[in-house]
Amino acid sequence: MTARPTRLHAEPVRDWAALGREWEALEAEAPGAPFFRGWGWVGCLAEERFPRPLLLRAEEGGRTLGLALFNRDGPRLMLAESGDPARDAPFVEHNGPLLAEGAPAGLAAAMLRAAWHTSGARRLVLGGVTPGLAAEVGGTARRHQARPAPYVDLAAVRAAGGDWLATLSANARQQLRRSDRLFAGEAGEVAAREAATPGEAADFLAEMMELHARRWGGEGAYRSEWLRRFHRELAARALGRGEMELLRVTGAGGALVGLLQNFRRGGVVSAYQSGWAEPAGEGGRAKPGLTCHHAAIRRALTRGDAEYDFLAGDQRYKRSLSGAERELVWAERVRAWSAEGLVLRGAKRLQRFFVKSLRSQQP
Repeated sequence: MTARPTRLHAEPVRDWAALGREWEALEAEAPGAPFFRGWGWVGCLAEERFPRPLLLRAEEGGRTLGLALFNRDGPRLMLAESGDPARDAPFVEHNGPLLAEGAPAGLAAAMLRAAWHTSGARRLVLGGVTPGLAAEVGGTARRHQARPAPYVDLAAVRAAGGDWLATLSANARQQLRRSDRLFAGEAGEVAAREAATPGEAADFLAEMMELHARRWGGEGAYRSEWLRRFHRELAARALGRGEMELLRVTGAGGALVGLLQNFRRGGVVSAYQSGWAEPAGEGGRAKPGLTCHHAAIRRALTRGDAEYDFLAGDQRYKRSLSGAERELVWAERVRAWSAEGLVLRGAKRLQRFFVKSLRSQQP
């Protein structure tokens, strides 16, 4: 019997509540999907973030296999972003269509290629996608930025005996152990407590926002009232779905070390935001960030999680604590045979020609 072909079609979003129900139904068939593709993230303040929404659906035999939400921004189709920098400041990562488990290979790329056929679409903007997906959607790259995304392979650590510290460099181990000792004191310990009630979660989040703003001089992840409202709404949604942990880490005498806002889905813990207390009188040897992440990684190992993801960024602490790394891409692509696409391709050919010529002239 011949399998029915997958049908791809796009439509405007007119009923957010109905879309939320459909999205969550597909999520139930996609247990390994990243947190950023779930309705907890995608649906958070969606009516404000996506003023001109377009839904792309993949169906086979009447069953939904994939969903992708775009926003129109002039000639651009933005995957899970608005096109407004203020609204996109809660950065999306591990982005892509939400697919049912067992969906045909290549369906995500096929869905994004289908977006080119949407009337008026001349550019696709893909934030935080895999390099493979960015390369397979067609068109010509107008912008392409690859960023490392370090992570701890907790399953591998557990299989090797469970000693995460043993996987680090000698210098990283020394800094982390020293920092933990300084925060724990002579007879104390470093402890991480997860917010257990909505009220406690609101208190933890408010405290973290204040510490984060203090550290970044008011220019961090919570710099506007809209961003603070987004994160309060996100916390309420994700905590209700069991997809966020707000951790308050303390040392000797209950003194605050810092707080972490982590997402958790499918065995992957994603370290998204943080706020650190300022240690007094330790000459920079007490490092609240290292100590907080150590406490969170210990919890994840004990709980049986598969991965502790530091998300995209080339910060030194991420590399020193991770042990493994992948790549995420922020790309904007234009139609290959458009005037802009032809100019870009011509410029790249010229660049390759000159580079080749220069290399051939070297002794």
